[in-house]
Amino acid sequence: MLSKFQARAFFLGGTAVFTGIFLLLTIDTHRKVPAQTNADQITPEVAAGKRLWEQNNCMGCHTLFGEGAYYAPELTKVVERRGKDWIKVFIKDPEAMFPGQRRMVKYDFTDEQIGQVIAFLDWCGKVDLNGFPAEPPLKKLMQPAAASASNASGELPAAVAATIPLPAMFEQKSCTGCHRILGKGMPGVMLPNAVTGEVVPAPALDLVFQRKTREELIAWISDPQKLKPGSPMPNLVPALVSPQEVEQMVDFLLGLKAHAPAN
Repeated sequence: MLSKFQARAFFLGGTAVFTGIFLLLTIDTHRKVPAQTNADQITPEVAAGKRLWEQNNCMGCHTLFGEGAYYAPELTKVVERRGKDWIKVFIKDPEAMFPGQRRMVKYDFTDEQIGQVIAFLDWCGKVDLNGFPAEPPLKKLMQPAAASASNASGELPAAVAATIPLPAMFEQKSCTGCHRILGKGMPGVMLPNAVTGEVVPAPALDLVFQRKTREELIAWISDPQKLKPGSPMPNLVPALVSPQEVEQMVDFLLGLKAHAPAN
């Protein structure tokens, strides 16, 4: 049983110790925040994007840094996941890319405003959040095993793919956001058909020349929703990809036939 003096000393001493710990942790946090948040990269464009984000109540549907509503996708790493070009086209007209599927408001932002929002989201994605958001739990399991020859995954052997430079447009136009090609991109991304509800993986494109002709590929990339209503592949032409770029992509994909090992 503590005496009054001992109890008082215990209380005051404990309070002083934990107050000191709290102050030290607070000081340490304030010292680390600028580096972890890349405060030096908060440009006027980033600040303007944040204001647009708040003024239009984007967190009424989306989450950012885990905060907000859960009706729409988490956007902390959206630039890394989708790419700036894809996001720009999507914000301009959300439903145009996925007819009859998306219900995001069309805000009629100017190109400058869209650039500001993207700059803000890009900054958000580079903040050190100590591992948040976590990578998809099945990501490692989805990585295809290296093979010495063409395999059922629809990919060229890793050793062959590594020797072929991938044109920048495949990443700039966000093709690798769903498809895998020459070892780049997420493998086996599962996507639902908005009409049938069928969930299918986005195919790897290394060996697409075995399945499709030049005309079929051009027609598909140009308007997938026309050929297969509800397809998870969005209409990217002409908003994000020009007809000339479609032909360049198709020519490259068909040209991979020259690198395929003989069966």
